[in-house]
Amino acid sequence: MAAFTTRVELHDAVSSDYDKLHEEMKNRGFKQTVRSDDGITYQLPDAEYNYSGDITRLEVRDKAKAAASQVKKSFGILVTESDGRAWYGLEKV
Repeated sequence: MAAFTTRVELHDAVSSDYDKLHEEMKNRGFKQTVRSDDGITYQLPDAEYNYSGDITRLEVRDKAKAAASQVKKSFGILVTESDGRAWYGLEKV
C-alpha cells in the first residue's frame, strides 16, 4: 500500500474555505494526521493531507482536485509518494 502527502493551496481563500476543503478531503479518504512507527498520531500542518491506498499519484491528485474544485475555482496541488517520512515539531493528536 502506498502512502502520499498532498498539499492543497486554495487561491484567494479565507479560513472558512479551508474548513470546507478539510471536509471535502476527508470525504475522499484523506486524513490530516500521520502516524509514527511507534503508533503515535500527529497533526499535519494546515492544508496538508495523508492518503494511503493502492492508488497512483495521479489518482490521488485527481481526488484532491475533485475536493478543491468544490471549494474554489483556482487552486494548486502537490502530491508526493512516500517511502518513509520524518518530521519534527508536529503536535500529538
